[in-house]
This record gives sequence, structure tokens and C-alpha cells, in this order.
Amino acid sequence: MTTAASHPHSHHLSPAFPGRAPWGTANKLRAWQQGAIDAYVAAQPRDFLAVATPGAGKTTFALSLASYLLHNHMVQQITVVAPTEHLKTQWADAAARIGIKLDPDYSAGPVGREFHGVAVTYAGVGVRPMLHRNRCEQRKTLVILDEIHHAGDSKSWGEACLEAFEPATRRLALTGTPFRSDTNPIPFVTYEEGNDGIRRSAADYTYGYGNALADGVVRPVIFLSYSGTMRWRTRAGDELSARLGEPMTKDATGQAWRTALAPTGDWIPNVLKSADQRLTEVRKGIPDAGGLVIATDQDSARAYAKLLKELTGHKPTLVLSDDTGASKRIEQFAGSEDRWMVAVRMVSEGVDVPRLAVGVYATTISTPLFFAQAVGRFVRSRRRGETASVFVPTIPMLLEFANEMEVERDHVLDKPKKGGEEDPFAEEDQLLAEAERAEDEATDDDMLPFEALESDAVFDRVLFDGAEFGMQAHPGSEEEQDYLGIPGLLEPDQVQILLQRRQARQISHSRKKPDEEADLLELPAERRPIVTHRQLLELRKQLNTLVAAYHHQSGKPHGVVHNELRRVCGGPPSAEASAGQLAERIKKVQEWATRMR
Repeated sequence: MTTAASHPHSHHLSPAFPGRAPWGTANKLRAWQQGAIDAYVAAQPRDFLAVATPGAGKTTFALSLASYLLHNHMVQQITVVAPTEHLKTQWADAAARIGIKLDPDYSAGPVGREFHGVAVTYAGVGVRPMLHRNRCEQRKTLVILDEIHHAGDSKSWGEACLEAFEPATRRLALTGTPFRSDTNPIPFVTYEEGNDGIRRSAADYTYGYGNALADGVVRPVIFLSYSGTMRWRTRAGDELSARLGEPMTKDATGQAWRTALAPTGDWIPNVLKSADQRLTEVRKGIPDAGGLVIATDQDSARAYAKLLKELTGHKPTLVLSDDTGASKRIEQFAGSEDRWMVAVRMVSEGVDVPRLAVGVYATTISTPLFFAQAVGRFVRSRRRGETASVFVPTIPMLLEFANEMEVERDHVLDKPKKGGEEDPFAEEDQLLAEAERAEDEATDDDMLPFEALESDAVFDRVLFDGAEFGMQAHPGSEEEQDYLGIPGLLEPDQVQILLQRRQARQISHSRKKPDEEADLLELPAERRPIVTHRQLLELRKQLNTLVAAYHHQSGKPHGVVHNELRRVCGGPPSAEASAGQLAERIKKVQEWATRMR
């Protein structure tokens, strides 16, 4: 049963803290926090799952509830379980500000008498589940499971949590993104079966991004998407090129994406330069605004930091691992007015730096959970009118995530049958791959390392509130500057109006240009639909079906037909072909079949 975001007993409360008190220190709860506490107090459940969008204030809600339970002697101690070392320290600091003392350095043995409990990590529980079980059995315990979807990260973590906290008096589960890409059940979460026979997680209280945006609790997010032409060498030794945003296979999309993020090309330096310009504009309205680049790995992070230092003249904060030194660097950055931080993964979730307002999604991680948590770093609002800006590559999957920011998801425990929902043609694709491999593909024995050769960047579009704006423009052009120069302090409806005006002006300028200067796709974003991987699969299925029919008609093997199509139409194997190339081959094989009749 999901409780609505508002609650009848909390209408007198402001939806946002006056002046945005520092995290964990507010003396007045937001309406949703009070509503969630009212729902809990009324039900007095043993297990309670609260789903609240990143930046909404889950920690303040949980600690307020913990204070209520301690004060009323319903529990005697608290255990907070967090995903990372940094976050357990953050929890202890926030708890201390409202008079609850948690030991973030606890490892074993009795807890000091001055503490109300401990803050530990999921990994720590995984190592010593019986230690925590014994503590729960000895005293009435409230367990707060922060970002509980992490308990499904591995079977051992989930089993350890189940073993450790099964005797707990109360369990409060928190998450901003209760969905996972796998089907590992999450401990202490209720799953309800829908009419389709699929079990989904059921929250006791939900406060989504849409509600939080309407209340002014989170910032609206402007996504700035960049395309460009990528060229790379595959493991088979083939040199391929493609434009980001063009329909490609999953593998080709991944390779083009990696090429864009390679620090040796021109894409990432140009995007970092544009993001820094955007940060300069935002700082006119938010003087301490900071930027964050989320990198795939440590080598890339170091390279991006070097590029930013050359670009700005200032050394950015570099966070490479989840250790005490990293926590200190994040805290120092949070309290400073420095421009940029570059990090690998760990700051994508839960880490609180409210002044972050500009982000660069420079990682190839493509799960909806990670994307939502990453964007969550930029949405925490301190005063009304602040906007967040996130730079992304024009990857169809990411643009779908960006356009679905307000969609609330649950964790699905059962996947649809018949090959799963992600790739309904997996079996057919495998047969095609085998047919083509016999003719023209290398084997694993003679594979080469993947190599990014070159890349360039093109401003592609702006996504905001489910709509798309803008025409393609070169980095540094007047058209791009129009979008980078959007003020950092605007109400959501003002953002929408401004984007519409900028696009109208861009179209007007474009019409005055001589044809020879129109070297980019001269169509507004809403008329340049992104072709998704699923649509590409449909084209490949159509081609495969036609090739199979032509095989019966001509007697030629499937692989031979595919090779002839490649020779006549050009381009890579079907597994790496774009939608345009597949459409051309479909037309050609239909032409051949007609001639044979």
C-alpha cells in the first residue's frame, strides 16, 4: 500500500525548509517528511519502506523517526546500514546534529555507553552478520537500511542482512530508486503480484521527483546533449565510424560511447569546456555553484582532471576511491567555493554536496538506477529558482532516462518470459551472428584491443520536462552559447518559455544562412527522434526475415546473402549496422526477391 505524498495532518507545514537549513539540522520538517512520520505512527509497522526522490531529505525523515522511537522507548538502540564508508560517517554527523550519537568506527565488541547505536556498511554486515544479530537480540533495535536496493547487490549481502536483522524490533528501509536491473529480492521489502503475474516492490510511503519539484524541494534539471562523429578500431581490427544519436546496435553504441569519453579525442574536452561555461553562467545567480564530472574509471578521472586544470587554471578535487581520504576531500569541496570535482562512481549516490549545480555524465554505466542516482547529486534545492544542468552524450538510452525523470518505478522481481523484455530477438540475433561469423568475422584468437581513434563534439539538443529543444550547433558557436547562457535562477515555467524562444531564434538564424554553411542537421530536436535499440532490433528482425525468405527463394545460404548485401550497400556486418544501413539492405533484398518472381 502506497501512501500519497501529502498528508491531511501536515497541510500546515511548509513544503520546504525556510532558508534551506544545512543537511540534518532542520528544526522544521518538510510536509512529506511529516506526512511519512504520521503514516508510520498511525500504522506502527515492524517494516516500513519509504521511497523518496534523491535530494528530498530521506535522512532527516529517518532520524526524526528514530528520535521519536527512542524518546517513546519503543527501541533502545539504532543501527544504520549505508552503502559506503563515506555515507556511514555522513549519517553519524547528521545524527549528532539532532542529539543522536552513532559510532561510525564500530567493528566489534560492546558499543561505548555514550552512543545510541552504530553506523556500518552493507559490506561490513556481510562480513560479520552474527555480530549484528546478537546486538539486535540483546536490545530492542531500530535498523535503518539506507538505499536498501544495495542489499540486492549480491546474494551474500542480502542473506547477511536477513540473518543479521531478522530479530530487529523495527526496520526502516529507505531508497531514492527502488528499482534494480536484476531480479535479486531485497530483504524486508514487500512484493505484490500485479494482474500480469509479475511481482513488484510495494512502498509504504512514496514521494516522487514530480511531487518534490512541485513543492520546490528539488531543482528542475536541464539536460544538454552532445552528439558528434566517432571513429574507432574494433577488436576484430575493423575501423568504424558513427555519429552519436544515430541508430546503432547495442555493441556499436557502446563502442561509440567509449570513443566519445576517451580523453585523447575532441569530444570530452569540448564538452568539459561547454560545461565550464555553463557553470560560469550559473554562478552569476548561485555564486558558490560547483560542478561534478562522473567518470568511468580512475585513469579517465585523472585525465579529465588534467583537462579541467588546463581549461580553468585551477586544480579540481579528484575523488578516486571510497576511503577516509576521499570522504575528507568531498567534505572540503562541499565547504569551499571551488569550481570542479571529478569522481569515479562513489559520489553518484547519497553523497551530499548541495552546491553541485552542473554535471557531466562521463561514464558508460547505463542502468536507470545509476543514472537516477547520478542526477540526484544535482537536484537538492537550497532556495527556490535554482536549476541544475547535466551534460550527457547523445545516447538513446540516456535520453530516454532524462525524459522519464518523473516516472516512478518499482523493483520488478519477475521478468517477462520469452527471452526477456530487453532483447526479444536475442535468439534470432545469435543465429544471424553465427551465420555471418562463418563468412567474415574474426574469432577470439585473433582479437585486438578496442581503440578509440578520434572524436568531435556537436551540441545536439536540450531536454527539459519531457520536451526537446534546439538544433545542432558547433561548440563555441553563437547558437550553442544561447543555451549555455540560460540563467541559473529560473522557475520551471520560465525555463520552458526561454527554451522555446531560444529554439525559435536559432531556427530564424538558420533560415538566413546560405545553404553551403548549413553543415549540420538543420532540424529542431523534436523533429529528430532518437531511434532506440528496440526499434533497431525491429529493423534487424525485418532484415533477417527477408534474408530467410530470399534464402528459400534463391537457395543461397544466409551468410552469403548478408555478405552480398554488405558488398552492394556498403557498411559493417548487420550486428553493427545503423538503421539507415539496415533500411537500405531491406530495400535491396526486396528488390532482388521481386526480380526472381
